[in-house]
Formats: sequence, C-alpha cells, structure tokens
Amino acid sequence: MGLNLFHHKVHRTDRLSGIKRLSLYLSYTVFIAVLLTAGCAGTREAPPSVYLQQGRQLSKTEALNNQLFRQALKPFSMADYKIGPEDLLEIDVFQVEDLKTSVRVTARGFIKLPLVGKVKAGGLSVSELEELLTRKLERFLEDPVVSVFVKEYRSQQITVLGAVKHPQQYSVSGQMYLLEVLSLAGGLTEEAGDLCYIQKVSSESNPPRYIGTIVIDLNKLLIEGKGELNIPLSSGDVVHIPKRGVFFVDGAVNNPGVFQIKGRTTIIQALSMAKGLKYEADSSALRIYRDNGKPEREIIPVDYDAILNGDSPDIPVKDKDIIIVPKSGVKDFFNRFVNTIRGFISFGTVF
Repeated sequence: MGLNLFHHKVHRTDRLSGIKRLSLYLSYTVFIAVLLTAGCAGTREAPPSVYLQQGRQLSKTEALNNQLFRQALKPFSMADYKIGPEDLLEIDVFQVEDLKTSVRVTARGFIKLPLVGKVKAGGLSVSELEELLTRKLERFLEDPVVSVFVKEYRSQQITVLGAVKHPQQYSVSGQMYLLEVLSLAGGLTEEAGDLCYIQKVSSESNPPRYIGTIVIDLNKLLIEGKGELNIPLSSGDVVHIPKRGVFFVDGAVNNPGVFQIKGRTTIIQALSMAKGLKYEADSSALRIYRDNGKPEREIIPVDYDAILNGDSPDIPVKDKDIIIVPKSGVKDFFNRFVNTIRGFISFGTVF
C-alpha cells in the first residue's frame, strides 16, 4: 500500500491535467473533432484475411463480431471508473485511525466526512477524489496520505439500441467500455452499419443531462484495432448501432439524432425528420460532412433558405452523412435575452 500511496503523491500533477483533458473532451468543440476525425473518418474494407475462417469466407458482420468478442476482454481499470450515486466508499487516512470510515455516496453525488464536511464525489475517479480529500485535509494535517476504495459499486443503466442481437437496457456494475457493452448485447446483426452513435450524459447531474453525441467508426475500432475508440461509458449513456443507410442531424434542431434513409431523402426531408430548426439556427450556413472514402470527410455548405426559396436545388442525403445546423450568434443572443425578460416577468408575477 505504501508504494501505491507514494506513486499517488508523485503523479498528482498528471492527474490534475487529466481532469482538464476529460473536461475538454466532453465539450462541444471536442465533439466536433471526434466527429470529423477518428470517429467518423472514411472507412476502408478490411484485408481479405480478416474475412476467412477455417477456409470459409465470413460476412463482414461475422468478422466484426469475431473481433468484437476477442477485444471485449479488456481488463477492468479502476483508474477509469467514475464514482456515482449509491457507491459505498472505504476511505482511509494513513496513520489517522479516527478518519478511517465507510460512506455511501448520496443520490446527488456527495459524501460527508469528519473535518472536511460535505464533498462532491460523484463524477470523480478514485485518484481524483483522493487528491481532493488530500488538499482539504492539508488544512488540518501535515502531509496527509488518503486512500479510497470502492467497496460496493452502484448499478449503472446503459441502453443499447439498433442493429444488435439483444437491444435493451442493461444493468452493469464497475467501469464498462463500449466493446463490453456491445458484447452484452450479443454483438452486431447483419443489418448493422459501420457507425456507432453514443449519446453521452453527465454523471454529475441528477437526473442525468445529455451533453453530446460521439460517433465511432466500428471498422476502425474492431478491424483496424484502434483501441482509443473503445471509450468508457457512464450510467445513462445510450449506444445506438443504426442499420445501413442512415444519416445524423445535430446542432440547432428540435430533435437531433440518427435517421434512416427511406428512398430518396433530401435536406428538406432530413430536417423535417429532425422536427425542424430551432429559432436560433443559422439556416444559411448548414454543413454536410460526407464520407467520400478518404481520411477526411468532404464538407458541403448548404444554404437552407435558398433551397426553401427555390433558388438552389434540394440536396439528396447519402448514407453516413452528418448534417450540422449551427446557431446564429444574433438570434441566440436575442433568444436568451427574451427568455431572461420572461423570467423577470414571471418572477414579478409570482411575488
């Protein structure tokens, strides 16, 4: 234990920088970066050797599933686990017996400890919580050494939808990764497309709050073996494996998500499926990110107003298209201003 505690003290700065990286990762900017690079770069067919097994040619889905179950055996890593509501924590301060305790995380993610009082533990890793408690105890103790152990894991709810063999909500414990969850769902069906959409939620809010969608290229993850795409999942996350022939709409629309191409689907129909544009949408600056088989997607600017006015032709949507509707700065400011005014009016009415 002494060596682990010493290791913890030495790498305190590394963990702090890790927190910053995680925060940036979940931001919208990084979402776009993931969308356009590793997660959504053009896919390539696997080498023929991947499709052969005992002299028989495998279907692409069979090959993907073989890789899926082989790679899903990644060992559990406490370093990646995020503490959540109902976890039971065992906390020990080296050579301070009175501070040794077991405490259960509340539904809102807090714990209460002697000397330091109420502390937000939900959403932190074990090492991050150790670092936080160490800083707080430094006011009372000289060079405190804190260790945290998760004695009982809460039950996490992760939903898997779409082209998997057993789509449903799964109750799991401990840190789960994308491949493990897909294995729980029985693997992919023959109708599965190449992309996986993960709707991420914030583990620090109660109830969980949607914070963005990550797009993972299954060929790159399962066939090319890009392990960095095997991301950790949190309770409340939704994993969606669409069937072939789908597109994705996000940004300033009323119902962002994954939609299936039915016959000839155009931009007007695609945005209709997404329940139309929000008030703050910049309808003249839409972008289509299209898979053209190259490492980087083709970017197609779209003036939606010109299409509606008949000045430009409506554009057909293709498989794996990603349609992004940006916000208009002026409209967004005005919308927030109006909502603020309404809030003041409501406040005055109540009181």
